Amino acid sequence: MLILKILAVIIGIVGLVGCILPVIPGPPLSWLGLLLVYLTHPEGMTTGLLLAWLAVTLVVTVLDYIVPAWVTTKTGGSKAAGRGTLVGMIIGLIFFPPWGMIAGSFLGALLSEVLFAGRNVTDSIKPAFGSFLGFLLGTGLKLTASGVMLFYIIKFL
Repeated sequence: MLILKILAVIIGIVGLVGCILPVIPGPPLSWLGLLLVYLTHPEGMTTGLLLAWLAVTLVVTVLDYIVPAWVTTKTGGSKAAGRGTLVGMIIGLIFFPPWGMIAGSFLGALLSEVLFAGRNVTDSIKPAFGSFLGFLLGTGLKLTASGVMLFYIIKFL
């Protein structure tokens, strides 16, 4: 049992690190740490709390991919820029992790605005920065969720 509790804390910490390093699924790992605590110490944590954090984990994980594209369109980017943000983020993640994800979302939005929306580079910079802001918001959501889950992991041990 002690090994599982230590493993829960380690998984929670790795989940927190995974919020910054996109090759590690942060919130899902943090939730897995919560699950281990629940299984090893069921009298402390309620099933409702565990399921609520599962829902938060799913929402935050999905929003992490949607928010950059959404913010890009809200800062004046076209739908092409929103799609370019998502494509650039994925390409950057595959070829140049972790920083490629940030640069890829920016460049994807910028190039999509120029190539597909017919805008000049100067007018495309604001939506490209919007994609960067969206990336930061998504990362902030993940850090918050994983940080609170790590708190609960430690609290219920």
